[in-house]
Amino acid sequence: MAIIKEVRGYTPKIGKNCMVAENATIVGNVEIGDESSIWFGAVIRGDVNAIRIGKRCNIQDGACLHATYDLSPHPSVTILGDGVSVGHNAIIHGAEIGNGCLIGMGATVLDNAKVGEGCIIAAGALVLSNAVLEPNGLYAGVPAKRLKEVSPEQRTNTLERTTRDYMHYATWFPEYFVNKEEE
Repeated sequence: MAIIKEVRGYTPKIGKNCMVAENATIVGNVEIGDESSIWFGAVIRGDVNAIRIGKRCNIQDGACLHATYDLSPHPSVTILGDGVSVGHNAIIHGAEIGNGCLIGMGATVLDNAKVGEGCIIAAGALVLSNAVLEPNGLYAGVPAKRLKEVSPEQRTNTLERTTRDYMHYATWFPEYFVNKEEE
């Protein structure tokens, strides 16, 4: 069973028809939208500040979502729009990710960064604190720089497909569904 734990008076809220793997950890001030999936070894740690995850998101194996303490001089929260894919071992620390984005494997997005809707953050990229990334861009490197506009083919074959595929993969693990609506 996944670790789902109250801390500081906050109990995680998980939407309808979500898949939460048995060794995922969800702690504190966390809200997860309907039809999202939290994969093996993922950590969503809302102990120090809020984490909000939209509908139809997938937080893949080993990913870590956290923030900066709400009483610190520069607090941050983590907000993911709808249809966001967070790749294996990616880190999002107190950043805002727009709808329909892909955060690639091993990428890091730091405090108070804002990633516009429809972006692809390449594997291993580093989005610096306070960066503002324009929508529909492909960003790569350390630090991440905009390489080009996300093409219609990339939108269909990468962004939308990843969301659809992970919703499908989740169905292979019916024992991990929480708040399942009867069909």
